[in-house]
Amino acid sequence: MHVTKHEHACLRLEQEGKTLIIDPGAFTLPLNELHDVAAVVVTHEHPDHWSAQHLDRLVSSFPGVPIYGPEGLAHAAAGFDIRVVSPGDTVDAGPFHLEFFGGKHAVIHESIPVIDNVGVLVNDAFYYPGDSYAVPKRADIALLAAPVGAPWLKIGDAIDFVLAVKPRRAFATHDMTLSQAGLSMGHERLKWAAEQNGGEFLPLEPGQSTDI
Repeated sequence: MHVTKHEHACLRLEQEGKTLIIDPGAFTLPLNELHDVAAVVVTHEHPDHWSAQHLDRLVSSFPGVPIYGPEGLAHAAAGFDIRVVSPGDTVDAGPFHLEFFGGKHAVIHESIPVIDNVGVLVNDAFYYPGDSYAVPKRADIALLAAPVGAPWLKIGDAIDFVLAVKPRRAFATHDMTLSQAGLSMGHERLKWAAEQNGGEFLPLEPGQSTDI
């Protein structure tokens, strides 16, 4: 499986000639040179994780492509045919086996309602939690996309999340709100956390890829 990091929280997974897109949001540049998109996963309704422009392009280029997300997304993106998924659900889309975890977005502040959020495990190997610290149980994670910067994120909690998942490899995502100095600091903290359980940290930049 070939995994590409795009801007902010957007991820592209490719296997057997098929593509899975995760969280194409407002901070992400237009996705070019896509091939045979089997599915789109949107972890929650916040606009940095999806935009009508991205979904319009995907649906126009790949008619009938399924878009999976939690119930809150179905209300926010009412103009699109969202296939609602909940924690514990599993879906097969081409060569991608998807399992969903969590259920709720991390708390930003007590004054802000907590919305739906699902983390997604792909082919029992790649995990991305969306905006949460939901840990996939009973999974040996080969590659983790770990949030590193957000209004809801404290770096100590991000470190604890990586320590809990114990991935073999990890890279940082959800990072467009950070300065270069802040991103470098976050990378160092997640690198330390990954290495505590014998893992490796990959300092991927937008457009860079790795293989599982």
